[in-house]
Amino acid sequence: MTTPPRLPDSPPGTDDPVPSASPPPGCPAHVPAARRRLYGPDADADLTSLYGKLRAEHGPVAPVLIHNDVPMWAVLGHSENLHMVRTPSQYNRDARGWSAVKDGTAGPTHPLAPVYSWQPICSFAEGAEHQRLRGAVTGAISAIDHRGARRYINRYSQRLVNDICEQGRADLVSQFAEQLPMAVMCEILGMPEEYNERMVQSARDMIKGTETAIASNEYVMSALMLLVARRRAKPAEDFTSALIGHESRLTDDEVAQHLRLVLIAAYEATANLIANVLRMVLTDPRFRAQLNGGQMTVPEAVEQTLWDEPPFSAMVAYFAKHDTELGGQRIRAGDGLIFGIAPGNLDPAVRPDLTASMQGNRSHLAFGSGPHECPGQDIGRAIADTGVDALLMRLPDIRLALDEADLRWRSTILSRHLVELPVTFVPRPPQDVRARPSIGKPVGGAGDWQVSSPAPLSAPSSTAVSELAGVGSVPLPPTTEPVSPEPRPARPGLWGRLVRWWRGA
Repeated sequence: MTTPPRLPDSPPGTDDPVPSASPPPGCPAHVPAARRRLYGPDADADLTSLYGKLRAEHGPVAPVLIHNDVPMWAVLGHSENLHMVRTPSQYNRDARGWSAVKDGTAGPTHPLAPVYSWQPICSFAEGAEHQRLRGAVTGAISAIDHRGARRYINRYSQRLVNDICEQGRADLVSQFAEQLPMAVMCEILGMPEEYNERMVQSARDMIKGTETAIASNEYVMSALMLLVARRRAKPAEDFTSALIGHESRLTDDEVAQHLRLVLIAAYEATANLIANVLRMVLTDPRFRAQLNGGQMTVPEAVEQTLWDEPPFSAMVAYFAKHDTELGGQRIRAGDGLIFGIAPGNLDPAVRPDLTASMQGNRSHLAFGSGPHECPGQDIGRAIADTGVDALLMRLPDIRLALDEADLRWRSTILSRHLVELPVTFVPRPPQDVRARPSIGKPVGGAGDWQVSSPAPLSAPSSTAVSELAGVGSVPLPPTTEPVSPEPRPARPGLWGRLVRWWRGA
């Protein structure tokens, strides 16, 4: 994992002047070859290959351009990414020190402004202020009833499956992966009435860098500010009330901003994670065989997906506090750097064989690291684990409805989102959402998923069974006694066979 030496012809820092060129701005020929665009048709078509080219040309840190041709550094190496996010003395997330913000090239109207613009939240704070804000978030998360959260996840998963199970076909992206995280997070935050299609679409639009991203952000923030006002007046047992009541004494604006951070990060990351796990289960023979044979559980499949297809491809951005060097490149004070999650996970220094199993290895970059590591990653894992498990248990004969090559993606610098995942299955009636998910016998014998962890050696207590079912104190339906097979005739022993031979039998 040693850092390659800086090449003699390495490009200068991102704040160095770019040599003038004759073509007009916007023309591809106007962009120096040393800086590739991470946006536009070419990048959106195959950002993974573009990262590979950048790694071959520049090593673990490469000069790139984001929207409006704003220069930045893309950090591609696994160890280089970890050094950047774990060294707050050299790099922070306060965009007010970014050269592009100071000179106006990355101003408030920039398509990615909702992502990188400074806000009074723990993700952009340092030192004592970071400890105060982060302490409030982690304190509120620790107050979440995790057993109750799994009940929410199971309940909403069953409802979503009920909505599609009688049709025999569905799009698992728009009808499941995008709906489940928002429904669960709205419940956890204390705003189930705000869960609707507009909230889902606004949350997704905010991070795509579209012309409507700023308007979508305003809609989400207005809903959250109303929620804060309601909980100030009437606290309840939810995340928002815990955040308001924390000893850090956050202001209403600080509470709303942190609610947005938790809501959007958990929603987008988990929606992508669920879709990616389901795609790999449906298209990768390795996943299918291991799940069918019991060699892999759904949580293990989720962890493998976090390596191969992380929910966020990158994070914009970190900023150099002073002149330094990273990955053999000269980084100037005020330079912006992209936290390269997906390329870091594919770094040949840590994964020389991309086909090798990464089960049990959680050193991926999917949830970050250092002081800004995602505090709600266990909630995201729980939503994905429980949701995928419930879906595959209810629809064990599920199959992809088209060729894998025909699947479409929508890519941005921040994430690679599966547009749709059409599937078919044998129609079946809805189930009571309060009941334990039942696999049953697949009609037509089209498949049999082994999706859950192996059963314990000793019989679990009724309380443990209730928790695993995700229904808390709701009584479970009575179990059916197993039917004993017909007794097989005993094979005669040696003496019996001799007697039968002697008698001519």
